[in-house]
Amino acid sequence: MTRPAAPTFTLPPWLAHALRAQRGPVPWSAVTRGALAAGPLLLAAVLLDRVSLGVVAAIAAMLAGINDRPGSRRASVKRLGAPALAGAAGMFVGTYAGDHAGAVPLTLLLTGLGLFAGGISAVGPAASGAGTQLLVAAAIGAGMPLPESGWQRVLAYLAGAAWLLALRLALPTPGSLAGDFRFDGERDAVAGVYDAVADLLDAVGTDRATARRVALTAALDHAQDALTGPRLRRYASSSAERRLHAQYAAALPLAEAATALAWAGEAAPARASGGPRRLAAAVRDNTHTGPLPAPSRSAPALRALDDALLHAAEAFDRGKGNRDLHTRRRTARDLLRAVFGAGGREYGLRVALCFGASVGIAQALHHTRWYGEHEHWYWLPATAVFLVKPDLGPLASRVLCRAAGTVLGALLFAGFAALLPRPEGLIALVALSGALIPVATRHFAAQTAVVTVLVLALVMVGGEPQASVSRIGETLLACAIVLVVGHLPMPGQRGGGVRARLAAAGGAAYAYLAHVLRESDRPAPRDSDARALRASGAHDVAGGHDARAVRWTLRREAYRALAEARTAIALGAAELPALARHTQGAEEVVATLERLVDATTACAVHLDDSGRLTPWHTDRLTELLDELAQERDRVGLRIPEAPEVPLAG
Repeated sequence: MTRPAAPTFTLPPWLAHALRAQRGPVPWSAVTRGALAAGPLLLAAVLLDRVSLGVVAAIAAMLAGINDRPGSRRASVKRLGAPALAGAAGMFVGTYAGDHAGAVPLTLLLTGLGLFAGGISAVGPAASGAGTQLLVAAAIGAGMPLPESGWQRVLAYLAGAAWLLALRLALPTPGSLAGDFRFDGERDAVAGVYDAVADLLDAVGTDRATARRVALTAALDHAQDALTGPRLRRYASSSAERRLHAQYAAALPLAEAATALAWAGEAAPARASGGPRRLAAAVRDNTHTGPLPAPSRSAPALRALDDALLHAAEAFDRGKGNRDLHTRRRTARDLLRAVFGAGGREYGLRVALCFGASVGIAQALHHTRWYGEHEHWYWLPATAVFLVKPDLGPLASRVLCRAAGTVLGALLFAGFAALLPRPEGLIALVALSGALIPVATRHFAAQTAVVTVLVLALVMVGGEPQASVSRIGETLLACAIVLVVGHLPMPGQRGGGVRARLAAAGGAAYAYLAHVLRESDRPAPRDSDARALRASGAHDVAGGHDARAVRWTLRREAYRALAEARTAIALGAAELPALARHTQGAEEVVATLERLVDATTACAVHLDDSGRLTPWHTDRLTELLDELAQERDRVGLRIPEAPEVPLAG
């Protein structure tokens, strides 16, 4: 008689997420920038006897350091610069509102600012960072007692952020030794695409194929972002950058063929991944590709893989080719739809309520002298801003990590403050904390602990007494406010952010499928396709009306939208049950959409090979569309109607 298996204990999703940390090598370049950012700025201000302005500049450098992520220098201009400009605007508004408005008008003004910042945060990561810095700087400007005027604070804030951005643009990184140091981030990102293609080819026919295809999508998204940062000219102006663009474009047909192989489950020859790996090494080391593996042309996807490999080798050797990045330009209508859509409205209301309530409570406590000698009521709303951000994790996880990190950071600082000399010891502590931020961003609690130490050190250098106890109390109060507001009923359907991402993914998948089906009806390029793509905001393709370039743009948009939807769904599923139930069923929908997009890619590769779809392809598409229709109705999701699949033959 066999004994029953012992019951296994699993942590609830919200707690498991709170204990999970990212892994990876130490980003020594970012650590160096962090050490050279806030600490030296504060030291220079102390030497010049402008301590208060130095504190503002150090805060701006710290916030920019939180946004300092791996990638290209060009992409960092937007990722660091846009939030810094928003923070400067918030500092200006907050300073003059704090000087001239009473408690009630100030609360109403900052609540309206929270509604605006929350709405624009739905646009994307850079907009989310801008919304956060707008509110944090507004709270600091309104509440931090500084002798300088508003415009002086704004200049100090911009100087602090600009200093870190200058370090990001000027300092070399480990990958800069292989060529033009300006494009080391781009080289690493493009090489990562070829490595991801090789990993997917190795996993074809195994249960690891789906995860490797997701990793390929992430690599393509990262490379696209690295290459499409802001520029003075419309097109790449140097031969090194044009070469990188051509190498990225040459990876797209390889990714398409590998995805088709994975979808069909056709095992690729062992040598198939050797070619992409050689190309990855050539990109990373800025060298020639050398000999590539012999072709294998026994199936349409393998023939497509071979053709793409030969095309890539030619593009590498000549340094020329299709340099289009196949990105989608977001129009003003797209941006407004994101801000005023279900996701933007829901997030904007929650940010406004959390920020406004924390400002109101902080004002009441401040005017009743609950703070005693400490004039830092702005800590409460600034903390609430970070807690209400969904891109930092599920609500319960954020609150738990924030509380634990603040307590740990405050206790650590209390010990440091008792031992370190002032101000030189505290300035060194600020520099050390700045260096630790890039590593601490792997876990929200660790990041909170490091930022708490840095902020308390800045406050003490600015002339205020040790405030660890107050910092803990205000953080716990902010946690309570965000927990309550996060579970309040809101107008409209809950889970608006997830549903908006899922609807966007569905629309992008259907647009991609419709284009491929039109190719099956008429292989020749159609002017209407290019016109429709330009009208929707997509980037002009090389050659103007090339149907394959249009297809690649639509495919990239579909996979990117699916990745964003899956991220939002994973965060929603890790919420407390009261919130997680509003997004139930969304994971099944996005999984079916992913299979549909993979099937569409396989159909596109087959069309390139034979010019028509087989009954097997059309039957699979029809089955997936029927399955998706049932799941869509069950979840109550509103996405465009699916295109009609024509009969094969």
